[in-house]
Amino acid sequence: MTLSSKSLFPARALGLSFAAACLAGTALVNPALAQDALPQINVDATRLSGTGGNAGSSTSAPASTIGIVGASTTVITSEDIARAPNQTIQEIIATAPGVQLTNLYGAVNGAGSVVDLRGFGAFASSNTLFLINGRRLNEADLQGVDLSTIPLQSIERIEITRGNSGAVLYGDNAIGGVINIVTKTGAGLGKPYAGRIEGGVGSYGQREGNASFSTNHGPWSTAVFGNAVHSDGYRKNNKLDQQNGVGEIRYATPEFTAFLNLSGDRQQLGFPGTRANRYTLDFFNYTDQFTDLRGTTTPFDSGKKEGFNVTAGFTKSLWAGAELIVDGGLRDKRQQGSFFGDPAYVPFPGDPLPYSYVDSHLVTWSITPRLSMKNVFGNITSNILTGIDYYDSSYHSNRSFTVFDPPNHIYNLSQQTIAGYFQQTLGLLPSTDFSYGGRIQQFRLKARDNYDPNVPQGSLVAQATPLDKEETNHALHVGLEHRFNDNFAVFGRAARAFRTPNVDERIVTGRSLDCSNFPPCVGIPQNFQLKTQTSYDVEGGIKIRGGGLDIQSSVYDMHLKNEIHFDPIPGIGFYNYNLDPTHRYGSETSVSLRINDAFRIKGGFAYTRAVFEEGQFAGKDVPLVSPLSGNAGFTWNVFQKYLVFDLNARFWSARRFDNDQTNRHPLIPANGTIDLKLSGEINQFFWSASVINLLDNYYYDYGIAAAGTNPATVGSVAIYPLPGRVFMFKGGMTF
Repeated sequence: MTLSSKSLFPARALGLSFAAACLAGTALVNPALAQDALPQINVDATRLSGTGGNAGSSTSAPASTIGIVGASTTVITSEDIARAPNQTIQEIIATAPGVQLTNLYGAVNGAGSVVDLRGFGAFASSNTLFLINGRRLNEADLQGVDLSTIPLQSIERIEITRGNSGAVLYGDNAIGGVINIVTKTGAGLGKPYAGRIEGGVGSYGQREGNASFSTNHGPWSTAVFGNAVHSDGYRKNNKLDQQNGVGEIRYATPEFTAFLNLSGDRQQLGFPGTRANRYTLDFFNYTDQFTDLRGTTTPFDSGKKEGFNVTAGFTKSLWAGAELIVDGGLRDKRQQGSFFGDPAYVPFPGDPLPYSYVDSHLVTWSITPRLSMKNVFGNITSNILTGIDYYDSSYHSNRSFTVFDPPNHIYNLSQQTIAGYFQQTLGLLPSTDFSYGGRIQQFRLKARDNYDPNVPQGSLVAQATPLDKEETNHALHVGLEHRFNDNFAVFGRAARAFRTPNVDERIVTGRSLDCSNFPPCVGIPQNFQLKTQTSYDVEGGIKIRGGGLDIQSSVYDMHLKNEIHFDPIPGIGFYNYNLDPTHRYGSETSVSLRINDAFRIKGGFAYTRAVFEEGQFAGKDVPLVSPLSGNAGFTWNVFQKYLVFDLNARFWSARRFDNDQTNRHPLIPANGTIDLKLSGEINQFFWSASVINLLDNYYYDYGIAAAGTNPATVGSVAIYPLPGRVFMFKGGMTF
């Protein structure tokens, strides 16, 4: 086998590494946010709004804010975002306990970085559900959600709901948890217009510009956000050029609200590939690339993508306590990937090269009406949210040997899902909330492969069997929270969730090879067939709040069946299949302590275990999951708003390399970073200076190990190095 980047086709999204905690209990005055004149919340942006029962004490969220009763939830506010030393959305999310990250492309502006909730390693992107304003970002393909396409300044808050209880409200992919990004609007500015412009320069040739503008006139408001980033990247062939924009127009009265939102993004990124300590073509050649961590053996690999989204909807008050919410949208995404690999690579006999050019087009349209009803029956409050979700996706993908060749495979897949859900939260007592809910979702798939054997071929050298499939899945949730007093509460929940395979996973369900020159090779036919993954999850925890101290801690236990897995072994692998049962369990704790109005300490810790429960790897660790992770930091208004200092240190323990299900290789080393930021504001002008990885640590959070059982290959690994010390300077003004 080889350990080239070709064994890691980026459509196979991965998930690893970490950061940790930060639940902001009481935010300090933020000079950077004070400059931002667009702080209004999109009130239609989350299905979690109003699900908090009677929770009104200082230990729990008010009934009008987010929270699935019984679930562990973190809210990252716009203050937290503006003050964070970290430069990307993924790094900011990773300040919540239990979140881990994977970076394959040098971490340049967070492009392609993957967020992992509760230890799903290489398959995190398909097991964490992302939403923007309550609407799904996860597509029907495997590319995953690239958060770098969302302008950071457009975010009002980020809601993180851990565990699989979010599957009732949101459906597929919510196995590890749900992350909802709520954007700002121009409503309620108090002045007719406001704006913000910012520019920045940093290490490795990074240049960026950000701008926002909003208007507010009577019931009408608008908000526009845009940013552009260029970076040469830490690695060779790591250059990034990216532009993102989002705009919204909104009409709002007490009885009726309507909006239209448009967004678009464009990205071009070089894929630098791996660095290997034993770059083996046939296990006899040896090359140590660790002496050139910034180099590349894939100087011509790259990816391009363009996306366009339109969303529209309205909220209408029907009667006291009842609202009808209807929204729908269209997403159009085009992606091209060129994979030419190492020019010096000579394939081993019988091991044909993977396809080297992919041109895909995915279109998804949806409509999601729902009804929210809030009532009081005697001393019991009731919040009901019920609705229907309909999503229709069509996927067209040409697979060629090179960009100049006609495709030897043309895949066409269409997928429709329709679901009904109901969730009720009851305030049984002023101190006790109970919630329950369920979801029924019907899934329909049609998959076809138009195969031409007369053109140059890549790794998939036979036509896939057509597939027409229908199935019905369900999700369940029950949760309870009890507040003993204003300072102490307990919570717990149990839930069932599901994940259906995406179109890329179905395409690579097997490999059919010409094995005449390599007798050990075993052909596996393609048939698009994979079973739906299911999970069963329980959790319990405590909340403590008082005297400036905020603590949330929980423990959880999750059992999964038919977890979807990718086998990256060339010759006999490169296909997806369902695993034997797996098991995940652990604990997550976040702490925030406000010393005074100018100084706050914050941090968190997580214990995350992911193991194979049955089968040939029973008792072994799931790769790419750090058992221990955490962070600690502080935020300090040194001199009012003129000088502010923020620091965050994070660490993660060692974890298994990808592809090391047998647990026979050495571990990816434990590591940590320290990030800091100085910022300030003078009148309408503001500035900031950040240092990421202050101690200039050498580290990586993803690597792949050699497969097989040959003792000579133990320790033969390939890694994706990440930058050392990085500087970033920004400045701008508001008007």
